[in-house]
Amino acid sequence: MNVINQHFAPPPHLLNNRLSPSRNILSSPSAMTGRKRKADDDGSGGDDDRMSASPSGSPAVTSRPLLRQSTKRMRTNISGRPLPLPRLLETLSPDEMRNLLQSICDRHPAIGAEVVTTAPRPSVQSTLETMAKYESAFQASFPLGRPSSDYAYNRVRQQLVELLEALKDFTPHFLPPNEPQAATSLTFLDGATDIIHRLPDWDNYQHNRPKHDAYEEIAKAWAAVFREASKKAGGIQLQYGGWDQKIAKHNEMSGGRMHEAVNELRGSLNWMGADTPQAPTQPGPSDPMSIRQQLLNGTYGIASPVRAGW
Repeated sequence: MNVINQHFAPPPHLLNNRLSPSRNILSSPSAMTGRKRKADDDGSGGDDDRMSASPSGSPAVTSRPLLRQSTKRMRTNISGRPLPLPRLLETLSPDEMRNLLQSICDRHPAIGAEVVTTAPRPSVQSTLETMAKYESAFQASFPLGRPSSDYAYNRVRQQLVELLEALKDFTPHFLPPNEPQAATSLTFLDGATDIIHRLPDWDNYQHNRPKHDAYEEIAKAWAAVFREASKKAGGIQLQYGGWDQKIAKHNEMSGGRMHEAVNELRGSLNWMGADTPQAPTQPGPSDPMSIRQQLLNGTYGIASPVRAGW
């Protein structure tokens, strides 16, 4: 019986494990890994084999170019250096700029001459605004107390001198022949004379001397403009603008110290007497022709005495 049982062993397909032992060993992951590693070690498989083994549907990896910077790199200040001239000038105040230019012109007279010839001509408005700054500095320097005292005069004397010196320097610029337009000259003189009117009258008569001298100089300037204007276009500019009334008012406010300008205008109007409108028979005190007629007749200022002193 034992012999029979050994001859009739069950066939292999009836066993529980349907796969043969040799097939299990070959299909196991460890065996596959070993075979792949062995192929790599032998050098039988190269890059071409690996590339061919990659799936056909996977996208190819393309090289991406490096992005270049679109903005220019700022220059780095490695060491300190002075400012460029345009930047330096931007930082200067008007006073610093003026002092710098004056210093350069003093050291180099040729540059000063070029500045004088190329700079824009000062206008009446800009010049009177500059004079107003001097006048404001003069008024602001007054101390408390009586403004006409000797103490007040000593405190503001420097500012007074600066104001009158500026007036003396600016006035010739607006006189003929440097200024060809009589209307421009007269407009400046009208504003400059008002500045002199606003100067105080001091208790000490000697302190009033600068103001009296300023009246004398400005009267000569008026006379020079009247004399030159009478030679151009028949003096038509003197017939319009009310300059006869304005100079008469200035003469009255100055206490008759501008008589030289009044006399020059009277002579110019007499020379143009044929073209000057006649005055009414009985002009009123406010009639503008009354002053003109008095200037023509040489009677202006005779009826009203000139004030003396201040």
